[in-house]
Amino acid sequence: MLWEQHVAWTRMLIISIAAGLPDEAQVTERLLRNVPDMAAVIKRYYGDEIASRFSALMKEHLVLAAQLVKAAKAGNTQAAAEAEKKWYANADEIAAFLSSINPNWPKRVLMKMLHEHLRLTKDEAVFRLSGNYKSDIETYDQIEKQALEMADVFTAGIVKQFQNLFVK
Repeated sequence: MLWEQHVAWTRMLIISIAAGLPDEAQVTERLLRNVPDMAAVIKRYYGDEIASRFSALMKEHLVLAAQLVKAAKAGNTQAAAEAEKKWYANADEIAAFLSSINPNWPKRVLMKMLHEHLRLTKDEAVFRLSGNYKSDIETYDQIEKQALEMADVFTAGIVKQFQNLFVK
């Protein structure tokens, strides 16, 4: 559910930014609420310190995504390129961090998964900003499927690492 909310509220923010809707602040606030919800799951298994670090990385992920969309909308290719570079570096940092806390989450697997997530999200934003709504919707369908696959990877890793909590 949390990954589904992550991509759904990200989509809503892309739409709000692209259309200049007056709900942008409220949608941003709701999207950012997803971060502590995700961190609460991490905290349950890994404790406060790790959950706090995860939360900071995920918040940065969302802030950078919004900066990228806003820069693209404004036609500021330099700012968009800088935001995208930071966005991918953040994804690599998330992958390294998560793989360091759970051996069932190999860094290269997470990097590939997160890079695919970013690529799809960028495509979604580009299609939305350019008015190619058919491709935008088709891409969101791919994003949703991929988010559920990510959720499965993370869940499987937790279950495997903490088998004693799940096997009775």
